[in-house]
Amino acid sequence: MYALRAHVDKMYDVGREAEKEGRPVAWVMLEPWSAAILSCMDVQTVFPENYGTICAASGAAATFLERSEAEGFPNHLCGYARNCLGYTAMMTEMGQIPPMAPGGGMPKPMLLVSSGAVCDARFKWFQALGRYFDAPIWVIEVTTSGPREALMEGAYEREVNFMVNELREFVTFLEKLLGKKMDWDKLEERRKQTRELNKVWWEVNHLTKAVPCPMHLRDFYSSMSAALYRSGHEAEEITRLYRGMYDEVKQRVDNKISAINYEEKYRIIFEGLPPWHSLGFFDQLAERGWNFVTERYYHPGRVAEVDLTGISDPIERYVRTRYQGLAKSIDETFEPEEAVKVKEEIMQKGFSQYIAARKVKDYKCDGAFLHTLLTCRGTTAPLRRIASHYLDVWKVPSITVEGDIVDLTLFDPADALRKAEAFEETMDHYKELRRKEGLGW
Repeated sequence: MYALRAHVDKMYDVGREAEKEGRPVAWVMLEPWSAAILSCMDVQTVFPENYGTICAASGAAATFLERSEAEGFPNHLCGYARNCLGYTAMMTEMGQIPPMAPGGGMPKPMLLVSSGAVCDARFKWFQALGRYFDAPIWVIEVTTSGPREALMEGAYEREVNFMVNELREFVTFLEKLLGKKMDWDKLEERRKQTRELNKVWWEVNHLTKAVPCPMHLRDFYSSMSAALYRSGHEAEEITRLYRGMYDEVKQRVDNKISAINYEEKYRIIFEGLPPWHSLGFFDQLAERGWNFVTERYYHPGRVAEVDLTGISDPIERYVRTRYQGLAKSIDETFEPEEAVKVKEEIMQKGFSQYIAARKVKDYKCDGAFLHTLLTCRGTTAPLRRIASHYLDVWKVPSITVEGDIVDLTLFDPADALRKAEAFEETMDHYKELRRKEGLGW
């Protein structure tokens, strides 16, 4: 975990070195497409969303949040965006990285790569950076089909073609901006490397289904950043480290070693984005026997086998490796007869209760921890429906705790702990109910 974390810290060092030497640096939104392409064009990538977590964990975020509000940005805006905008305003005013910036700070970018995925705040945030930087912005658009539409005949091919065209335009833009040609052989190499990395990373997290769970969610959050933010630049080394992590976690599974130093009384799924400023709260719950075994937002999916026979276009090969589509994902997850039923349910209802609730069954969860965020509609909006699926399908109850990803003032750990203590009685009740109904755990 610590070696993986070091690779993410290195991202900021390498970025600052590149800026000093006059080499291109891009601030990039988290999405699965642009990082590998940028690395093939020798552009160093820095991710302001990740930097928001570092500022929150170090306590530095408060200063940047205050400056963001002083700049006129509302306090209900995404915490990552507010932290970045405040940081940028201070850097522009000082003419240098603010001295209180943790990790040495983010270097000034020559390019902003935004994304149309998840929420409007993401691409509008980078647009707002135009107040401070004279840097071009490129928005990576993504397919946003609803479940029914994604299962319609020909949907997968249409979505692949959409992304191929988007990325082809992106490469053309980069070639003009940087005055150099794309290295297509390097992109093919990155495709293979990141596929292997994601495969090993999925295998690591698949082991946490074991009872007792061998790896706590805090360890997952600390080690996931390498796969999310550095796979485009250091995929082989990071894959090697994940293989080492797999061996360690597997050894714990074989010897029934729990991730917490207490009896595992409750297995919890975390829903939403974590309170990066208060990860120690998980330790308090661990003392009560709470083992956070999984979450839904960042965990990698199974890496499916992809037939690339006859496909020579490197961008299309890259897209087909990275994008499965809903139908293929269902086929990879369920047995054939069950997959047919799931698809029929989606076409009838527009969603599948069974898919939404399946993870609590697979990981034998006793409860769901819903972290609702005033500043993130994208992750908060579906939580009530997900909670109802967990309860209706598998009799797994949920607790709701209000907080934020960056702003510590919106999280009350003492009140959250009181709620958690009371919630244990609810989990005990539903444990007994599941046993009576023969649900398996």
